[in-house]
Amino acid sequence: MEAGMLASLKKKETYTHYFATLKYAMYVITHPLDGFWDLTHEKRGSLAAANTIVFLTVLARIMSLQYTSFVFMQVYWEGINIFLYIASILFPLALFCVGNWGLTTLFDGKGRLYQIYMGTAYALTPYPLIQFPMIIFSNFVTEEEGAFYSFAVVFSIFWAAILIICAMMEIHEYSLSKTLLFMVASAFAMLVMVFILLLFFSMISQGVAYFVSLFKEIMFRM
Repeated sequence: MEAGMLASLKKKETYTHYFATLKYAMYVITHPLDGFWDLTHEKRGSLAAANTIVFLTVLARIMSLQYTSFVFMQVYWEGINIFLYIASILFPLALFCVGNWGLTTLFDGKGRLYQIYMGTAYALTPYPLIQFPMIIFSNFVTEEEGAFYSFAVVFSIFWAAILIICAMMEIHEYSLSKTLLFMVASAFAMLVMVFILLLFFSMISQGVAYFVSLFKEIMFRM
């Protein structure tokens, strides 16, 4: 009986903490410097909330393809692979986190990999927050009235980019100029990692093709 009550209380505390950390995203996007500092240093954030925000970001992108008015977005579903589309969002996120962490650890960066991911995820909050209402809004306005829709979408991306810079600045305890420098360096690191991955998979595919052809040759001679 007591064990069941303790388990129930622990589960309730877990959910309460999750919703509190998810709600904290609203504070982060309006008070980025204090917010991102407390997010990581005062344990105000959580990986569960960060994963939720990333999921909502991906969902917003997918729903925008399906439900945005054709006046503002024309989608040819025959040429879209939804899994590759999702990967095109998650893969750059993973590359940025790894690249930024790899570089900053060499230059006195204070952030750990999970903190960089958490900060970046929380910084994405404006995108789904604005995109979901804009999907609905796009179906009730004409093309001439769509300037607000276009502005809101661009603004959500710009806001998220500014928040990412603030997040990296607070997490690594860098100055603004040093943060901008390492943001550019992180972008370069992402390109290097993509090149290495392409080279690796190219070598793997060539190796597999060689052994397949060798196997066929042996079977043919037998």
